Amino acid sequence: MKPALRDIIQLITLVGIVIVLNVLSGFYFTRFDLTTEGRYTLSDTSTELLEELDDVIYLKVYLDGELPAGFRRLRDRTREMLDEFRAFSGNKIEYEFINPSNQPDEKSRNELYRQLSKQGLMPTNIQIKAEDGVEQKLIFPGAIMTYRGEETALQLLKSQMGAAPEQMLNSSTEDLEYEITNAIRKLTSVRAESVGFIEGHGELTERQVADMAKSLSEYYRLERVNINGQLNSLVSRAEGDSGTIIFPRYKAIVIAKPDSAFSEEDKFMIDQYVMYGGRVLWLMESVFCNMDSLRYAPSTLAIPQSTNLDDMLFKYGVRVNTDLLQDARCAAIPGPSGYVGDQLQWALQPWVFFPIAIPTSEHPIVRNLNGIKLEFASSLDTVGNLGIKKTILLSTSDKTRVLRTPTNVSLDVMVQEPKPEQFNRKNVPVAILLEGKFESVFKNRLTTMIKASKDIQFRETGKRSKMIVVSDGDIMRNHINPDGTYLPTGFDKYTNQQFGNKTFLLNAINYLCDDLSLTSIRSRSLEIRLLDRKKAEAERTKWQFINVGIPILLVLLFGFINAYLRKKRYA
Repeated sequence: MKPALRDIIQLITLVGIVIVLNVLSGFYFTRFDLTTEGRYTLSDTSTELLEELDDVIYLKVYLDGELPAGFRRLRDRTREMLDEFRAFSGNKIEYEFINPSNQPDEKSRNELYRQLSKQGLMPTNIQIKAEDGVEQKLIFPGAIMTYRGEETALQLLKSQMGAAPEQMLNSSTEDLEYEITNAIRKLTSVRAESVGFIEGHGELTERQVADMAKSLSEYYRLERVNINGQLNSLVSRAEGDSGTIIFPRYKAIVIAKPDSAFSEEDKFMIDQYVMYGGRVLWLMESVFCNMDSLRYAPSTLAIPQSTNLDDMLFKYGVRVNTDLLQDARCAAIPGPSGYVGDQLQWALQPWVFFPIAIPTSEHPIVRNLNGIKLEFASSLDTVGNLGIKKTILLSTSDKTRVLRTPTNVSLDVMVQEPKPEQFNRKNVPVAILLEGKFESVFKNRLTTMIKASKDIQFRETGKRSKMIVVSDGDIMRNHINPDGTYLPTGFDKYTNQQFGNKTFLLNAINYLCDDLSLTSIRSRSLEIRLLDRKKAEAERTKWQFINVGIPILLVLLFGFINAYLRKKRYA
């Protein structure tokens, strides 16, 4: 065969192979991820959600323009993640990156800033090097997602108290898939499950949990429930082939800061709800202490209060102690800072009765969360019930003080120098997750007639269930302004700082309601391989030689070898 003919055949064959591969790629979709930790592999939850999309989702990502290196990495990773989402959704994900600072005039720019803040995006101040020094710039590292006329805010940068900027950016990068998937789910899912807020025992009012309820309503149907000793208040009954079937009416219930005693009838209903597989978020307040009292007097008394639930929680595996915690890592409130002349001065002072719990656990409920603000919290102990798995979700710092109650709570602690020897407790638990088959607190306490009742169908040992106990009821309470509006859950009106209370509570209820698909995404860990600046500076000469010198030497060596071979062959 002539060489020219052979070359033509090879060219036609190669072109044919390329055409066949392109045709096949139109019928079979696949992607290959060669990274060690599967950086570009979406979870099954995300891909299933994307494959079910029946309309376009549009995102405006306000993270563009001149940015520091860390934010550029977050922007690039966000673009890569959205490209993955678009590929698996069949091009139903569309997006654009916008620089909010790139506006024709200052008035338009400020108007856009106000609009983004109103839509739920939180701004961040960054420093950018300029010709005449350092310039402060306001950015909105987030996105607005729109689907069929509805929209939701997507915060890309996650704040973490005490974390370095690189660590926060790393955590934000790890959570990108979770945040995008969660936002899509909120916009597209049907709210099938129900969550009940128990009332009738002095719990937080509907207005006091309005912000939390608004966020939860994006996932679940919410109801306010007054048990009132009624059998059908928490469980439902249906007739099946094998007789009456009893099942929980609500996927989870929330008991938020009760201040009066539960009757035995109401306790029985909650207990049997748990025995039939119901889940509970207990936000308990074992000590009564009100900040309102300190507005009119320099001190107040913190006293134990009984809700008649101690025996239930003890049986399930947790004891809520009637003590009061002080923590060196705490929030600040306005307080006396000293005198100027004869005038008492007020300023923000650390208030040790408001601990800030910074999560250290890798559990999906609390992983990568910002600090959570507590108010007049008590300590928790895990007790008995070896068959129950107990996981500590939140705890205080390594400088904690435990006060027995009754005790005096005074503003004087702001001006007194704390004594290190008094803050001698470490990592006191304030939130615990319990999982397993719980035993009824009414076991061996009921009459034979009640146990045999077909209407009640009493269970001594429950189906698999789970519950979360938090030793502070105010963790869910939102501040209500005088005009009737309310602030976000976990927002500190004194420092204008957003704590992680809302995210913690959302994660907790998602977990209780078996939204494990989302929590499994949050448990993924991606390693961001950052440059070690100190090591790079110390080994600068070596790496300069490796990157510049060795390639030159290789080219020269190849040239010498090639010249030698040519001389030997043709001389």
